Amino acid sequence: MRLSFDHKKQEANNIYSFFFKPESQLDFTAGQYIELSLPHKNPDDRGIKRWFTISSAPTEELVSITTKIIDSSSSYKQAMLKLEVNDQLSFTGPMGDFVLPKLIQTPLVFIAGGIGITPYHSIVSWLKATHEDRPIQFIYGVKSEEEIIFQDTFEKLNIHPIVVVKNPSSAWGGERGRLSAELIDGLITPSPDSLTYISGPEPMVESLSKDMIKLGTKQQQLVLDFFPNYLAI
Repeated sequence: MRLSFDHKKQEANNIYSFFFKPESQLDFTAGQYIELSLPHKNPDDRGIKRWFTISSAPTEELVSITTKIIDSSSSYKQAMLKLEVNDQLSFTGPMGDFVLPKLIQTPLVFIAGGIGITPYHSIVSWLKATHEDRPIQFIYGVKSEEEIIFQDTFEKLNIHPIVVVKNPSSAWGGERGRLSAELIDGLITPSPDSLTYISGPEPMVESLSKDMIKLGTKQQQLVLDFFPNYLAI
């Protein structure tokens, strides 16, 4: 299937959302991802394809992905910044099982590190659109306050993430430090039947999941979403 580029939005310092119009209605479940192909001149060794979690809800007309782009980013991401209205891209998917459980009463713990916030934006936007209420505890870790995004979406559903900033300014009045299993254990109290979702840079997800198992979380209670090529928060 093909997508037509519609517009982009700068969410925060070096973080952008890109909005596309699909050639026909895109059927997906909130939390899934696609592989997006972007042919461009002189691609670097990483090529012309990338995996992106969809940050929009299935109920929205436009499909969005959200990503971090810095000056040293790949040729692919630099080409994204140069997209013009109606430029055509192709994709495969959607796919992935980082999605809500069918039982709406299941208590949920959402843990996001940096750009790992994107599947939760899709999920929470879908909950808001469908007026579905779920029991959610939410922890969101970032490197600095300037990287905090999507808070208005969560607030509209009365979901209030605990934001943890690794390198805060002196003005920051919230939680400080690096996301760790011990920090998470001190901030929330999951129910015995909770599902814990962890999304973020691959090293962070790997270390957090292992450490949470050591602290008593069962493997079958973890739902993981890895973002490759990002550094741990």
